[in-house]
Amino acid sequence: MKTFIDFDAVELPDHLRATRERVREFLQREYLPNKSRLGSAFSPEFSKLCGEAGYIGMTWPKQYGGGEKSFLERYIVCEEMLAAGAPVWGHWVADRQSGSMLLGYASEEIKNDLIPKIVAGELIFCIGLSEPDSGSDLFAAKAAAQKTSEGWALNGTKLWTSGARQAHYMIALMRTEKPTEDNRRHGLTQFLVPMNTPGISVRPVKSMAGDSEFNEVHFDNVIIPSDNALGEINGAWKQASKELAYERSGSERFLETFGVLQALADYVHQNPKVHLQEALGTLVADLYSFRQMSLSVAMMLEQGKAPMVESALVKDLGTFWQQALPERVRSIVGGEGDFGDQTELRSVIDRMLKIAPKLTIQGGTTEVLRGIIARGLGLR
Repeated sequence: MKTFIDFDAVELPDHLRATRERVREFLQREYLPNKSRLGSAFSPEFSKLCGEAGYIGMTWPKQYGGGEKSFLERYIVCEEMLAAGAPVWGHWVADRQSGSMLLGYASEEIKNDLIPKIVAGELIFCIGLSEPDSGSDLFAAKAAAQKTSEGWALNGTKLWTSGARQAHYMIALMRTEKPTEDNRRHGLTQFLVPMNTPGISVRPVKSMAGDSEFNEVHFDNVIIPSDNALGEINGAWKQASKELAYERSGSERFLETFGVLQALADYVHQNPKVHLQEALGTLVADLYSFRQMSLSVAMMLEQGKAPMVESALVKDLGTFWQQALPERVRSIVGGEGDFGDQTELRSVIDRMLKIAPKLTIQGGTTEVLRGIIARGLGLR
């Protein structure tokens, strides 16, 4: 059976080693000495430092302040930031996907106003996709936008919106017409929504880790200008599909619990037993495989493709792997009762166990992703 899933082998060019060294020097200078002060997720100060260093909007046109670098160079920067646990989430969504959406579909006035501010690390974006009654099934979206004499009136609710409390803007997928019998994708439109617009209320959704990264966002007759509609009215599914390819394929899909693997490596270095080394080697081999798949998607994006199926596969496999990683590491070292004086390892495992459950929600639920993959394999 012919498949439509393809991961080409990608080797990073040697000249990008210099980029990796520069990023590491930047982290050593700007992040690690100030780790406790900068915070664990959102740090406007750190985002502005990244902007000054040229690490935001790296692939975007210089006309708007971007660096016109390759996707692979950007990939190295993101990889090093995540591996170090840097507080990148203040600019992450805008850099990863929202800025590219604005470049592709916003008016010149909006691009000239917002893109340079994103590049400078001054703006936080969030994504309004999932809803309480439809989850990640975007075709079932009910939050609506209606054309009025003032622009567009938004009503409805978005759920699992990461960073909504901190965000300055949301790119929201709203229903502008009912789907047709022969096209369930019809009737969806994307909008640029300033989060300080009257009628928007945000309710934090607390996780078992004690944080409130996820949020519920309610729109009550929120009026935005006509020009804030992005791209094709009623035809945004193609746009959203490309946006999700950016969101689902990056190294955050297998590096968010990377700290526990680093802690295990330190533990094995102190206890070089054969079975521990073999277990560590297996996990590192898994990680390398996900990285190669993710790099392949980055190359496809650089070539202007929209690798929806491949990015869904990276997200599905990668998030399940990193979700299971803390428990696997705990089993490898013999369980909580046998940690001895390894209090740091135990602390990292406990923290990552609380973070792990959310990973299969971010970027689309497992059921939706596997439906996309099944279509790519010709199974549905």
